[in-house]
Amino acid sequence: DPAEPPGAREAAAIAEEMKVFAAGSRVRLLYSLLESARTVDELAEAVEMAPAAVSQQLRILRQLDFVVADREGRHLRYRLHDHHVADLLAAVRHHHEHASSGWSEEEAPVSARREQAR
Repeated sequence: DPAEPPGAREAAAIAEEMKVFAAGSRVRLLYSLLESARTVDELAEAVEMAPAAVSQQLRILRQLDFVVADREGRHLRYRLHDHHVADLLAAVRHHHEHASSGWSEEEAPVSARREQAR
């Protein structure tokens, strides 16, 4: 049941996976892969990072199952693991936009609505 709080082991696994969002460079790389698969060099150019730094971040993203690599000749093309990653990126950005620009009455967190009712 998705509404039921996770157990300790599952919560720890989720927290570990969400560390992907702890580095802006990884977030930028993930968003760069929304449109299409890309090589390290293409990603480096898109996010204005050194290819070595991109490779290091991609290794982490692969370990956490956020991206996969497909061999294309001598190169690897990286893509999002699946549609769940794209959905998660959309949800995270949506939350960020609303949290940083102020919530409407309907969107306010439950705790804020309780405070207003008092």
